[in-house]
Amino acid sequence: MRTILITGPGGSGRTTVAAATALAAAREGTRTLLLGADRNDTLGAALGTATGPAPRQVAPHLTAWRPDAVERFREDLTAFQTRAATALDLLGASRLDPEEVTPLPGAEELSLLRALRDAALAEAHDLVVVDLPPTPQALALLALPEELRRYLRRLLPPERQAARALRPVLGRLAGVPMPAEWLYETAARWDLDLAAVEAVLADRDTVVRLVAEPGPAGADAVRGAGLALALRGLRPDVLVANRVLPEAARDTWPVGLIAQQRKTLDEWRASYDVRTVAHLGGDPRGTDDLAALAVPGVNRTTSTVEWTVADRLAEDGVLVWHIPLPGAIRDELDLIRRGDELLVSVGRFRRIVPLPSALRRCTVAGAALRDDELRVRFAPDPDLWPRTR
Repeated sequence: MRTILITGPGGSGRTTVAAATALAAAREGTRTLLLGADRNDTLGAALGTATGPAPRQVAPHLTAWRPDAVERFREDLTAFQTRAATALDLLGASRLDPEEVTPLPGAEELSLLRALRDAALAEAHDLVVVDLPPTPQALALLALPEELRRYLRRLLPPERQAARALRPVLGRLAGVPMPAEWLYETAARWDLDLAAVEAVLADRDTVVRLVAEPGPAGADAVRGAGLALALRGLRPDVLVANRVLPEAARDTWPVGLIAQQRKTLDEWRASYDVRTVAHLGGDPRGTDDLAALAVPGVNRTTSTVEWTVADRLAEDGVLVWHIPLPGAIRDELDLIRRGDELLVSVGRFRRIVPLPSALRRCTVAGAALRDDELRVRFAPDPDLWPRTR
């Protein structure tokens, strides 16, 4: 199954491009699922027909689905209260009724990830097009499975579950009750669910596609998004320049605006595979308008970027970890080694990544940012590195 994750700054027309991309694929005979999370149903507005919590066929070979975050959140909370009934009773806590529950911020995005996982497991479609939230929320969404799994491993390490027979003894020695079995079972189930979502996002058949309107604001948004994606080992397969004015529009549009778009497009083409979508003179509505948009189709490229480790032991006595970070600025870059993890911060973006096994037996010997690539040098630790005769 091929998956296209589409995002862009607010007001860039990303939802329209997502709908047009899905429709174009469906008209070629591809079984396509179009996913969205906006509670205002902007996806339905673009398609010209409402979408909702039940998958609905909106055109031949095209199904649209906007999961109900409220209902899923209620189900999760009800299940949690049932499993934690004993603990809640001991605390004197009052349970919440499903009717009084409203979703927390981020519930729509979490429902979208679950829907993406379910679609991948069902294997009922050849292509899934996901209308992600605006870029800042989308970037946080892409990072969510990895970060939540890390939190779970730190708070409830799986290896401690193996000592279940010793828990009563440990509880008496510590003077406090040990975590109940259901808590570890819940954590394991969450970890399994998150791992399935993470696998879909990291799959080589899953690509991220950026949509932006050429201009100063769009250029800033693309620069930030490209850097944030690079920090996650990703790059856009295509940059869709939306609402591009034709040269013939000089009589009806300001010449300065057209020149501004052309300058931004030239800058983007130096770094991305840019595909332009013409301005229709109004907001596209319905399948006829969407079909008029010449959106890029499905390709076989990948968004995954490898972070390679180069063996420079013979020449320089170090291993070098190459981390592509296009657009990074040296003054905004920060590195912190914590055990077997490396915390990489670039401006307002941050990621904690596990070190490859070979680098865990090394100490950080320095780092440099050259040609849009961070190169971290690791020297073998004599106490941990295998000795050779």
